[in-house]
Amino acid sequence: MRWFLVMPMLLAGAVQAHAEEVGKVGVDWLGNDIVVEAFHDPLVQGVTCHVSYFNRGLIDRFQKGNWFEDPSDSSISCRQTGPLVIGDIDLSRDGEEVFRQGLSLIWKEQVVNRIYDKANRTLIYLSHSRQVQDGSAKMGVTTVPLYGQTVEWIKDEPQ
Repeated sequence: MRWFLVMPMLLAGAVQAHAEEVGKVGVDWLGNDIVVEAFHDPLVQGVTCHVSYFNRGLIDRFQKGNWFEDPSDSSISCRQTGPLVIGDIDLSRDGEEVFRQGLSLIWKEQVVNRIYDKANRTLIYLSHSRQVQDGSAKMGVTTVPLYGQTVEWIKDEPQ
């Protein structure tokens, strides 16, 4: 077993991923932007996810009167970007949260959950927003297929 690859995942435990801004596109003269961030799944080495979301500018916030909240719209794409080493991931139908960031001062969050589809040997990443009231139906999904790939499992591969 390659311990130098495994050790960072073991230390990560239930720690969530940290995103790094990799792009920002201005969409209008009001200062609104679309931000693109990258994060690495803390328990699946070799997978990088990119999320994009709308970041409202100061003029737009002033016009709409909602100072403390960004829209729930987001997009996600995850790909294999290196050798796959899978740590002790949650194999339940609910999966586990691997990324979270605030979209408002207090109540709204953008969340990414990882779900393992055992029958199809595929990692599913679901991006959605979490709100205290009324939830949000806006979501994105992407997959990383493991079929035909060399995959190292820290625990035995689920059968």
